[in-house]
Amino acid sequence: MSDDAFTARMQEHRRELHVHCYRMLGSFDEAEDLVQETFLRAWRARESFDEATNLRAWLYRIATNACLDVLRRRKRATPRSESPAEVTWLQPYPDELLDAVAPSAERPDVVAVARETIGLAFLAAIQLLPPRQRAVLVLRDVLEWSAAETADLLETTVPAANSALQRARATLRERLPEDHGSWQAPAPTEDEQALLERFVRAHTTGDPDELVALVRHDIRVTMPPYPMQYNGLDELWPLFERATSGTDGDWRLLPTAANRMPAAASYLRVTGTDEYVPFKLDVLRIIDGKIAEITTFGPARFADHGLPASL
Repeated sequence: MSDDAFTARMQEHRRELHVHCYRMLGSFDEAEDLVQETFLRAWRARESFDEATNLRAWLYRIATNACLDVLRRRKRATPRSESPAEVTWLQPYPDELLDAVAPSAERPDVVAVARETIGLAFLAAIQLLPPRQRAVLVLRDVLEWSAAETADLLETTVPAANSALQRARATLRERLPEDHGSWQAPAPTEDEQALLERFVRAHTTGDPDELVALVRHDIRVTMPPYPMQYNGLDELWPLFERATSGTDGDWRLLPTAANRMPAAASYLRVTGTDEYVPFKLDVLRIIDGKIAEITTFGPARFADHGLPASL
């Protein structure tokens, strides 16, 4: 295989490898770096690549091991996180880019990106797993690799891989919401989109009571990269009041989607200025017609969502 052909074939797997690294690390930015690292390692080892070998599986092996290297360094540098609010490196993933990863007649081996495997609650929960358990879980339960394939990639035994998977699943059962198994929708539903429109309208019209009507009483709000968490309406009400009071200026919100979940991009026009500038991205988890969780991010990923730089 020529160098140009090898490079072209690697590039065919770029987006799905990015999603894989994103699941492993929880960070969009780090995933981009790890895809580059994967391609660099693959390029350096190209002379040893056997064309009879499955290139996709070979690249996943390299990418997974590159991620494990990062996680080992991260473990030494930071204390172990015990709750999703402490996963301060979590970043959103634009649905437009997730849509670029899909099975096709040419690529039937690609696994569709379902909400239950890319949702923020799932990602935050698996960040609490030890690195090898996380790798086994992603390979087995997300990519649907066999126990033998997983053990081979991680250079371990099948019983060891199965044991790691059982421990990872047990931890997730404790960490994930009870409704996790129902997150099958490939994108926000019509009902969720309608609720998102109400959420946007309540913010722009300054109606905190309408916001309260949209959320569950036990709503949870997190704000990566800040290790803070708000639980329940009593804690959240002051935020709703401030967001709708006009104290900070005027708001405009645009509906979008991230991690297969409805989201709202907020732009703020500070009093005395003419331009609405990017301020935050709220990603909503909706259960039974109510907002159960809001994950609020900064505006760094607006361009990836195809959102304007200002309004």
